[in-house]
Amino acid sequence: MNTELEKKNILVTGATGGIGKAIVKSFNSYKNNILLTGTNSSKLTAFSKELGKNSDFVECDFSKYENIEKILDKIKSYFDNKIDVLVNNAGITRDNIALRMRREEWLDVINLNLNSTFFLTKEILKLMIKKRYGKIINISSVIGSTGNLGQANYAASKAGLEGMTKSLALEVASRGININCISPGFIETAMTKNILEHNKEEVIKNIPLKRIGLPEDISSLTNFLASDNASYITGQTFHVNGGMLM
Repeated sequence: MNTELEKKNILVTGATGGIGKAIVKSFNSYKNNILLTGTNSSKLTAFSKELGKNSDFVECDFSKYENIEKILDKIKSYFDNKIDVLVNNAGITRDNIALRMRREEWLDVINLNLNSTFFLTKEILKLMIKKRYGKIINISSVIGSTGNLGQANYAASKAGLEGMTKSLALEVASRGININCISPGFIETAMTKNILEHNKEEVIKNIPLKRIGLPEDISSLTNFLASDNASYITGQTFHVNGGMLM
């Protein structure tokens, strides 16, 4: 049992996806209080029930700024405005080659993956600064480092997230707050399902460890970064991709 990660108040966005769910389940095993966000009410309800009494949720599309207030209201009522850990995991794709990409495809991805993540983090930092304590983990993607055909919007949003991580880490380090980033490679989730169904063998050829990653490969690192064992680490991006990017 990791006693450095017990009884924390934790907010996880995008909590019902493959990676988000693994992160939440891992936190839950350490008896933490967890607040979930997502856009699917039935999934959130079922997952929160599965987790037990130490969880609650907010159904919202937090790409709309006014919905950030819903999250903050729930933090006030559920956590008494005291939060220890934020995991920014929510993200979407709207793939298209650049010359065909519609304005809304670009803006939707940038707005949720980057803009809304910043504005939520900004509000959470206000609460963490009062405590002079906090851990923030941003979930990026290998695409932010390599780029990818048809994903200029997604690549830009994730590269921006990694840059934002460094800047914010510098700003709040003196307040006892650590901010880091995890950049997954190909992980078995709904988001990568279509790619892996058609190109799994080709993808594995480019991975030195010769396997596709699991959501638990990400959640184990998230646990460490959220714990006090990682108190001397900040402003870093951790690549978890089986060696496909070194």
